[in-house]
Amino acid sequence: MAREFQRGHKAKISDLTPGTDLYVGVQIAAPGLTFDISCFGLDANEQLSDDRYFIFFNQPKSPEESVQLLGAQSGDTESFRVTLDRIPANIHRLSFTATIDGAGQMSQIGPGYIRIVAGGEEVVRYAFTGSEFTTERAVMLGDFYLKDVWRFAAVGQGFDGGLEALLKNFGGEVAEEEAPAAQQPQGAAPSFAPPPQAAAPAPAFGAPASQVPQAPQTPQPAPAFGAPAGQAPAAPQPQMHSAPTMAAPMTPPAGTVPPPAPSPYGQPPQQPQQPQYGQVPGQMPGQMPGQVPGQMPQPGMPSPYGQQTPAPYGQQPPGMPQGGMPQGVPQAGAGLQAALQPYRETATGQRWTPQNQQLMRVDLTMGGMPVLARQGSMVMYQGKVDFSYKGAGFAGRVVGNATGQEMQLMRCTGRGQVFLAEDGSHLHPIELQGDGICVSAENVLAFDESLQHEVRRIEGHGIPGGALFTMMFQGTGTVVVKTHGIPVVLPVTPTTFADCNAVVAWSAASQVILSSQVRLRRNAYPGHSGETVNLQFRGAPGNFIVVQPYEV
Repeated sequence: MAREFQRGHKAKISDLTPGTDLYVGVQIAAPGLTFDISCFGLDANEQLSDDRYFIFFNQPKSPEESVQLLGAQSGDTESFRVTLDRIPANIHRLSFTATIDGAGQMSQIGPGYIRIVAGGEEVVRYAFTGSEFTTERAVMLGDFYLKDVWRFAAVGQGFDGGLEALLKNFGGEVAEEEAPAAQQPQGAAPSFAPPPQAAAPAPAFGAPASQVPQAPQTPQPAPAFGAPAGQAPAAPQPQMHSAPTMAAPMTPPAGTVPPPAPSPYGQPPQQPQQPQYGQVPGQMPGQMPGQVPGQMPQPGMPSPYGQQTPAPYGQQPPGMPQGGMPQGVPQAGAGLQAALQPYRETATGQRWTPQNQQLMRVDLTMGGMPVLARQGSMVMYQGKVDFSYKGAGFAGRVVGNATGQEMQLMRCTGRGQVFLAEDGSHLHPIELQGDGICVSAENVLAFDESLQHEVRRIEGHGIPGGALFTMMFQGTGTVVVKTHGIPVVLPVTPTTFADCNAVVAWSAASQVILSSQVRLRRNAYPGHSGETVNLQFRGAPGNFIVVQPYEV
């Protein structure tokens, strides 16, 4: 039976199916709207570093045919064949997207889905509806990503700017014509106008199609997927990528055209050549000489060319990866932006995103589940978020007080992003997928409410400070662990000893016992560590401990 995913859900492909030759079907429709459905093959930095892995109607397959566009079939608006074994090592993520060709918004769409079929049987489906979106014109539906093994994530992340914003997010460029456009007569791909024709040529790929038809013939009636309604919390998702609040106001990048013209910088059609989508990293500096005398005395004065001048200046957020920052039109402004650039908010489309070593952001709109965080750890939030006290109950308080593992928690719900930190501690998000980890309550900052947690006893006679117990988290979700300094992760296949005050966490399957060294003399001597009590860890390969460079 196919698994039903909600936005933010993830799973290993191997847990869904042992197959690696997969069919990916997308169903999305709205009255009067036309959609372009594509697949981006991204590198380890989530950038489109090789245009040959942008799979769309004008370029229906990757060089080694690991990703192929099949066209509409079996109730799917568009379909792909993905052969994981053939994907080259430089591709770490496949992002399946849908964009509106022309006017319209994603809030107008009806029930839709992205699904994976293996061997003719549907194994997973992520369903969505227009109620989850607002003004977006492009949306990332789902990703295959490599994290030790290939995994699948239901994304549902939108962009107001449509295809152009999507390409900029992936480090690509909107060109006047696409190199691979030789296959179709309409291959001029200036605006992805003919998605319908994409369906026609796609079926020509008989090999993949023959395999795929079987997959869709299993339970695919789209109507059966009313579940997406439960994912309504996703509406704010657009704020994620437009979260860097500057993105919206700075959209007038198109206005970069005029500046190049007046500048006597002998660059040929300055716009088409260097800047592709108005970001003109090279042109702006060229224009400066010509504009400073007459037009640009002020750092932010857009008067000379209306919106043109500010466009490159504000273009920074969208074009960040390309260094749009140094757009030194107004030198003072550029200097300020350049100085602040390293500290801008990081929005990756994930539920948990480290902003730096000491600050963590959680997006409550992804995953649709509340977050439990240590009281007082919230430093700021965006959107509509409710904070409430999370009590442990009478029994929980008794156990917490008796074991030293009591946590004063708050429950974060709503639609927005919450930023968490505490005492400048280093923060590390640990994603659990059915496994478990042991962490002392004092080292936990926050975790998904979906995780189960309980107090676990450590075998032994006693540890200084009464730390006889620890917290064990297990299930599917993320727990954020605090450390003093950057920790080290060690395997415990060979028996490993660690100071109980320096140990932060360990895998739940590890065997832990107390190791006491009772001596007549308290000072250290050759062969003695000077520690009276240590923790001894051992376990099968794959088990580990996390130790911080700090001791109370």
